[in-house]
Amino acid sequence: MPTQQKGAAVIRHNPELITIPLSLVVLLGSWELAAKAFSIPTYILPAPSLIWRAFLSGWTSGIFIQHTMVTLKAIVMGFGIAAFLGLFFGCLVAQWRLLEKTLYPYLVAVETIPKIALAPIIIVWMGLGPTSKIAIAALVAFFPILVNTIQGLVLVDEDKLDLMRSLGAGQWQTFWKLRLPNALPLIFTGLDTASVLCVLGAITGEFVGSRAGLGNLILHYQYMLEIPSFFAVVVILGGLGLIFHGIIRFIERRVVFWVHIENTDYMSI
Repeated sequence: MPTQQKGAAVIRHNPELITIPLSLVVLLGSWELAAKAFSIPTYILPAPSLIWRAFLSGWTSGIFIQHTMVTLKAIVMGFGIAAFLGLFFGCLVAQWRLLEKTLYPYLVAVETIPKIALAPIIIVWMGLGPTSKIAIAALVAFFPILVNTIQGLVLVDEDKLDLMRSLGAGQWQTFWKLRLPNALPLIFTGLDTASVLCVLGAITGEFVGSRAGLGNLILHYQYMLEIPSFFAVVVILGGLGLIFHGIIRFIERRVVFWVHIENTDYMSI
């Protein structure tokens, strides 16, 4: 198949490859024109070109890299802790229905508490160092993983459970052969949600009290009214969220491959 035809077939089956960058160009172009046409003050809404210059300036000076690494450490470690504890306790609770029915109302109640309300006391307990930011990020990300893991492991077709029992499968065999594979789509949904919430959790901790990090940098630029630099940091945070989302989705497509069977008819065109 000629390369040109193959490329056209890929775009036809994946139109978002065109619409996503095109919509971004239209948005930024409209924003730039509006900022210049209406002479919008920089301290209210800077043009994308000014934000880009501020981004390049902060990146080349190293200040963005330095603070990004601080925040990235809190995000990665917080997510790792939340994923381990959420999966562990989710599997534990789902294996015993009495434990699930006893603890689930409390878990839902705790999940509804705004985690930002707990951030100040966590800062008091753990100080202004990275430990408190990691704890807040882990706390925010823990519950989506826990709840999705429990739901995925519990919501199993009764006919499939009866089949496993008729084959003489024990509790752990049923868990590994049926419950866990059945739960993986929901588990990855929880991990995907948690990966984005981890970014919010780390930034929340840095807002409440920190000496470094992108949240600290945002507060500094806001106080100094350096709004283009402020927006440049926001762009970095958005990029981090997209990266983590992309990593989780990539792993999900490799692990839960039966859910992501893609149409490959264009290969035979």
